[in-house]
Amino acid sequence: MNQTLTREQQIVAAVRKITRAVDLHSRRLVEVFGLTGPQLATLQEAGRLGPTSASSIARAVHLSQATVTGILTRLERRALITRSRSEADRREIVVSVTDKGEKVLDDAPSLLQDRFRHELERLEEWERLLILSTLERIATLMGAEQIDAAPHLITDAVNLPAGAEPVVHAEQAAPSDVLSNASRQETGRTPSGSRSSSAPDESSSSARSRSST
Repeated sequence: MNQTLTREQQIVAAVRKITRAVDLHSRRLVEVFGLTGPQLATLQEAGRLGPTSASSIARAVHLSQATVTGILTRLERRALITRSRSEADRREIVVSVTDKGEKVLDDAPSLLQDRFRHELERLEEWERLLILSTLERIATLMGAEQIDAAPHLITDAVNLPAGAEPVVHAEQAAPSDVLSNASRQETGRTPSGSRSSSAPDESSSSARSRSST
């Protein structure tokens, strides 16, 4: 296949492989275990730290306090964690993983970024720096250098309605079309530049963003 692609198309195809791997892993977490990436990361850190505060968990998973509070609420509804007053300081809320939560942790796969970090650790320092420099350059070329991102390999694609698929599939589109089509999907614009009637409004986009955590 690579013999028929230009160098630029090969690069876009490689980027597509990365986003596809993240998408598939995120979907599997939700479909098999009913957890998003941030939820599993939060549950893992709550288990690792033992009874601890929400702020400690937030620092460990590199997410905001407000985001972690919302995640903990969802985990508590599923009886995976409990929140109670600290005996040492009644003003502090302590998070603990339940037996049910421990069972989920035993069964759940490792997060994609954990496996990726493990592989990165096997590389020489100069190789890691080269990868970092290249990826930062790619982010700049895509106009994404100012986007704030936590070190989690997750995707919002898990929030699509049941049976729905992204606009562009690796098997259906040429690599050179992937990023431009994905951009149109984000903005809700058709190829002609007109506003798509099926584009989600701002409130529904916000709702999907909240549900991803």
